Amino acid sequence: MLVLALLATFQSADTVRYEAAFPNAPHHEAEITITVPARGLDTVEVRMSRSSPGRYALHEFAKNVYNVRAVDGAGRRLAIIRDTPYGWRVTGHDGTVRVSYTLFADRAGGTYTGIDATHAHMNMPATFAWVPGTEHLPIRVDFDVPSSWGWRAATQLLRTDTAMRFTAPHLQYFFDSPTELSDQMVRSWTVAGPAGRVDTIHLAVHHLGTAAEVDAYAEMAKKVVAEQVGIYGETARYDNGNYTFIADYLPWVSGDGMEHRNSTILSSTGSLGLPSQANPANSIAGAFSLLGTLSHEFFHSWNVERIRPAMLEPFDFREANPSDALWFAEGFTSYFDDLTIRRAGLMNDAQYAAGLGSVVDAVVNAPARRYGSPMEMSLRAPFLDAATSIDPTNNGNIFLSYYTWGAGIGLGLDLTIRSRFPGKTLDGFMRTMWQEFGVGPRYEVAHPYTVDDLERTLGSYLGDAAFARDFFRRYIRGSDVVDYAGLLALAGVRLQAANPGAAWLGPVRLASDSSGTVLDAAQVGTPIYEAGVERGDRILDIDGVPVRGTAALRALIASHAPGDLVAITFEQRGRRQTASVRLIVDPRVRAVPVESDGGTLTAEQRRFRGAWLASRAQ
Repeated sequence: MLVLALLATFQSADTVRYEAAFPNAPHHEAEITITVPARGLDTVEVRMSRSSPGRYALHEFAKNVYNVRAVDGAGRRLAIIRDTPYGWRVTGHDGTVRVSYTLFADRAGGTYTGIDATHAHMNMPATFAWVPGTEHLPIRVDFDVPSSWGWRAATQLLRTDTAMRFTAPHLQYFFDSPTELSDQMVRSWTVAGPAGRVDTIHLAVHHLGTAAEVDAYAEMAKKVVAEQVGIYGETARYDNGNYTFIADYLPWVSGDGMEHRNSTILSSTGSLGLPSQANPANSIAGAFSLLGTLSHEFFHSWNVERIRPAMLEPFDFREANPSDALWFAEGFTSYFDDLTIRRAGLMNDAQYAAGLGSVVDAVVNAPARRYGSPMEMSLRAPFLDAATSIDPTNNGNIFLSYYTWGAGIGLGLDLTIRSRFPGKTLDGFMRTMWQEFGVGPRYEVAHPYTVDDLERTLGSYLGDAAFARDFFRRYIRGSDVVDYAGLLALAGVRLQAANPGAAWLGPVRLASDSSGTVLDAAQVGTPIYEAGVERGDRILDIDGVPVRGTAALRALIASHAPGDLVAITFEQRGRRQTASVRLIVDPRVRAVPVESDGGTLTAEQRRFRGAWLASRAQ
């Protein structure tokens, strides 16, 4: 009844109306019309967004809009003035402005829109223009799709009695509501919560495989959903009682995952039916390879959508949207995505430890830590989050992903809390953040947080403000790393050299064409860097032995020992040069359960690991 009353309100109030049709879908075009109540607006500014919810960089969606025309409420043609790259101005109207345009869209994923004969996959800011000054008005959108196409809609928009008509309370919600129109397969289940609350989870899959593959994937998704609900004690209280995974697993889409308030986009060229190498008849490997993104994006329905950084609220469609808290919003989510898959029993301890080892290795060996803290890395997101530039960067040396570093911080904080504060866990901290900052009114973020809020809440949850203050000073505002080896040992996980005793020149990749061309920037602090070799140079030989490709280079280095002095001959911008460098011990590490490495778990290690990795599903 509440939804019906809300719909009636939308219909009776001034409403911004959108129409979308796809008469030229094979050529990736959509025809979009926006009708705006413009009373009180002498000039109607029609804009395309420059950014999109869930992204932190600019994406300039106006570049794919053309054939723009406008009429007033009586159908009279209106003049259009374009004096910025991002939109158009319309004057001389009668209180109503109707603007139509053609949109080219050929990238289905989390950020852009993809139109073709098989589907209309729409990220709303990439699809629909908007009028400043009308952001607060309710919205209605009609999709003109011939019934013969067999398309249905997967979306978090509010449904109406008309099959392809939907509403939204305002622009912020509308632009946060991606929509997939296609012949999709849908699986649904319910999740019960406190006070009789029941939410319905939908998995809408557009793929080329079978219904049985979707069934198997849905069973895996149910387990991950249950684990994450167990952490918070309830769902994220979806505004309309529904949450939708919108999944496109097709050869022609782009790989992505993008969180939204009551839904998420999952896209990949991977297949649910990919067989495992160990058992070609078993197709679960394909579904499992896609599960990490599903887990990550669902966790975002709490952490980032409702437990939301203050710097992202409200979202600004005119500018990039940076935040100094992405190490928490994205990084802690990255920590929990694999953890909840492990707790669901969908990976074993060795697989989970291997993933932790990759995170720890990336963090402890990153040269970028000398250039900034996790907060500073978070603020670099607008330069990296699918942002497009043509000049080379030094990111291999100066940037450590807030996803990776944040996951490492989450791991370190979780194990530290478990070892020092009996009965406390990172799960408990996340639930406390949810209760203080996440629970709020419908369609709204209750209390956006700052980094200071995170520190204060951690201290309050642990009953130790001094610990929280020191942790944030060292690991959040500073660039120290925790004692991963000691902490993992508490759970019977051994951190060890990935290549014990091996010599190392650095993480060098050469072109596959036998030219010896170095593909990546040399990493600060490595022998290859000290030699003066840089991206684009050609390594000719080492100690007189010609180098042809990455495998040959690695074999040459493997024949040496740490401490050996080697001569490198290389060509740099037309000049032939030679340098002598001393090889070092390979610093890379990996993590393995002690029992898989010939050891035995102690009773205390077994207890600690069990408390950490046990299921939380209710």
